[in-house]
Amino acid sequence: MPKFVIERNIPGAGQLTTGDLKAVSQRSCAVLNRMGPGIQWIQSYVTDDRLYCIYLAPDEAAIRRHAAEGGFPCDKVSQVRTIIDPSTAE
Repeated sequence: MPKFVIERNIPGAGQLTTGDLKAVSQRSCAVLNRMGPGIQWIQSYVTDDRLYCIYLAPDEAAIRRHAAEGGFPCDKVSQVRTIIDPSTAE
């Protein structure tokens, strides 16, 4: 299944409390459960004003549907074409 990076512009994201992040995560998981096993949230990185989320999904439309149903911003969706790490240099 294709992997995607989703950029969500959320001013003040880095200041969200543990409770805020839990509530957002619960809402996301509830939508994912309704959508079924064809889409999967892997993890998210929280920065000062953005979330970068990693998902497995059949296509960009599924990513955008999840965002719309959950009320999440979905400013940019990029499909991962390959992954590199330090071992790539060897």
